[in-house]
Amino acid sequence: MDTTYTQFTQAAVHFLRWNLERITVCIGELTEQEVWQRPNSSSNSVGNQLLHLSGNIRQWMHNGIGQLPDVRRRDSEFAATGGYTKQELLTELAKVIGTAVTIIEQQDASSLRPERPVQAYVHDGNYIILHVVEHLSYHTGQIIFWTKLLRDKDLHLYGTENLNQTN
Repeated sequence: MDTTYTQFTQAAVHFLRWNLERITVCIGELTEQEVWQRPNSSSNSVGNQLLHLSGNIRQWMHNGIGQLPDVRRRDSEFAATGGYTKQELLTELAKVIGTAVTIIEQQDASSLRPERPVQAYVHDGNYIILHVVEHLSYHTGQIIFWTKLLRDKDLHLYGTENLNQTN
């Protein structure tokens, strides 16, 4: 087994789960109305972002690597103004991330080398995994920022870790 590949995929799985944990904390802080509240007309609600993340992970990971059907309707992710509870959105994202983790865990280094079409691009599996983790992290940060802005409180996302520790 390729150690670098194993470390890469273990890190990817860690960050997929890590981001879901942070999103879960934020969703717990927000009301149903706040989940669909847009900061302004040029921005998306947390609900839109959760729909978008589920769609993106399905398209890039489920289809791009897992070869499952591409069922994404990207425009509808941003057009939605409701229709789902915060628990439904969170449950769907958790399910999508769970499937992505399973897909990653079923791969080996050689299965990720070939390039394949995904959305409007062509990339190898390593790139696809990195994109999914980065994209999820990016939107997780937006969700955290919006939650902190609405709640004006520390969400304690790092628990008791001493982040001031030097090496």
